[in-house]
Amino acid sequence: MAKTVADVMTCDPITVKPETPLAEVIKTIAEKRISGLPVLDEAGKLVGIISETDLMWRETNVTPPAYIMVLDSVIYLENPGRYEKDLHKALGQTVGEVMSDHPITIAPEQPLSEAAKLMHDRSVNRLPVVNSSSALVGILTRGDIVRAMAAEQD
Repeated sequence: MAKTVADVMTCDPITVKPETPLAEVIKTIAEKRISGLPVLDEAGKLVGIISETDLMWRETNVTPPAYIMVLDSVIYLENPGRYEKDLHKALGQTVGEVMSDHPITIAPEQPLSEAAKLMHDRSVNRLPVVNSSSALVGILTRGDIVRAMAAEQD
């Protein structure tokens, strides 16, 4: 019988709220040796993911987009809106300011093979697992899948 997401996911993952200070998240991620956390609102609804990638913006040197001047007009060679978003992430102090919103999710009853394909195709390291009521019931990481594969080898 094929394994499902529920068979290998981590139940009751550590979560944070949008107003959680980034310093607290950085400490948790480092101490627990995890690469990201689901973000829940006051009602417990999944609103995003905060990952090491999101936190890396703090250490980058965000540079303004290149532009040229033509007859007193500024023509941006890159999207200036992207610069504003990148700058906001680099200067953010709370989870809500730097998290990735609209996370890709999966249901616990889905086959593990489908989750692996989704993670590969979308280049994500983790999938929040939500039930039919959209409540977070776990998290599935690439490590969970690899450990399940190793267990099958024994």
